Amino acid sequence: MEASYIPALAALAGSLIGGLTSFASAWLTQARHDRAEHFEHDKSRRQKLYKKFIDEASKLYADALAHNETEVGALVSIYALIDRMYVVSSPAVIEEAQAVVRLIADTFFEPNKTFPELRTAMKSHPVYPLRTFAKICRDELNTVQSPLGVGSRSQ
Repeated sequence: MEASYIPALAALAGSLIGGLTSFASAWLTQARHDRAEHFEHDKSRRQKLYKKFIDEASKLYADALAHNETEVGALVSIYALIDRMYVVSSPAVIEEAQAVVRLIADTFFEPNKTFPELRTAMKSHPVYPLRTFAKICRDELNTVQSPLGVGSRSQ
């Protein structure tokens, strides 16, 4: 092999290695970005699901305090939200959601409360039927690891 070919082949090999390295770097960066985007989408979906459950359960609880009956559709709706949680949530979140629904169902069987009775009860013993559920959801969202290996800390 002639000596003049060696620098040309070295330059060609260097260009090839540089191009492959650049391609691999761009591909890995894009893959990591896609995983992070998927993670954020999943987290956002969970937040929306938990918010909807809290909204629906709050309305149903308020209804239970003032009435002895409810629309079956409202109960079906809240159970549907729990079923959706089975797909994306931890067992702790699901157990607490079920506990909230049991509390709501039990409340329908208690005597109706008037507004003065509610006010007195809130002063003497505040009732926050969804506080534990919200705390468990927040803890789960904060401890889920992102694909980048860093815990998420949204407030």
